[in-house]
Amino acid sequence: MNAGLVTGAVAFWLVTWAINEWLVRVRARGIAARLINVLVPVLFGAALLVLWEGLVRGFNVPSVLLPPPSAIWARITVSTATLWADFYQTFIRSVLPGYVMGCAAGLAAAIAIDRSPFLKRGLLPVGNFVSALPLVGIAPIMVMWFGFDWHSKAAVVVVMTFFPMLVNAVAGLNAASRMEQDLMRTYAASYWHTLFKLRLPAAWPFIFNALKINSTLALIGAIVAEFFGTPVVGMGFRISSAIGRLNVDMVWAEIAVAALAGSVFYGVIALIERGVTFWHPSIRGGKT
Repeated sequence: MNAGLVTGAVAFWLVTWAINEWLVRVRARGIAARLINVLVPVLFGAALLVLWEGLVRGFNVPSVLLPPPSAIWARITVSTATLWADFYQTFIRSVLPGYVMGCAAGLAAAIAIDRSPFLKRGLLPVGNFVSALPLVGIAPIMVMWFGFDWHSKAAVVVVMTFFPMLVNAVAGLNAASRMEQDLMRTYAASYWHTLFKLRLPAAWPFIFNALKINSTLALIGAIVAEFFGTPVVGMGFRISSAIGRLNVDMVWAEIAVAALAGSVFYGVIALIERGVTFWHPSIRGGKT
């Protein structure tokens, strides 16, 4: 055991924790507030990495159990070509098409349910049932149906993203108040005019909530689906094959890439949400 590394890591953690506690209490506006909002998670993440590094090296934890961040970064730097190929196969070819198709289908189904009381009573219970099916049961079936290439992974993503969008969109379409809908009727507005002018804009916060939830579900679904059959490329394939060879640093490198991709994807959706729903109190209230 290296007591110096452990002590230094813990001390760094405590100091950054104290700094963050001070920063979150600072009353700032404008650019200063934005800098603080960025600095707090950056400091927290840096402290977590330093603590991880110090504890793993200080207690001599075997790398097969938990490699230090420095070893994971070294693996990333020497395996950029492999990691990029895996990212392209999983995220670009599987996640994005499945995400778009699943969310679009869920929104279209929500509008159809809104138009049909029969579908509202018949499809929603079935949707709740299917959404409870385990991913490890759906993935091998999709691989059998659509083959080992990206099509089966995109199909899994469609299944995982369809029902969160459906449930949220149905709730959002009912978010407009009765008074607002009565006002549209006094203007002799048709169903579609009311939908596009009133009810769909009122549903945007619900829809974007589903989009943000699905941004992480889609990546998880595609990676897990690759465990059950894929070409010799992809994040899930690499994780499965690397852990079989006890190449744990490669596993963590893939996890790091997946976490970064999911975070960026979520952030892009959140930025689009701020531009589309700028009128919503949750957005206006966050501005300084």
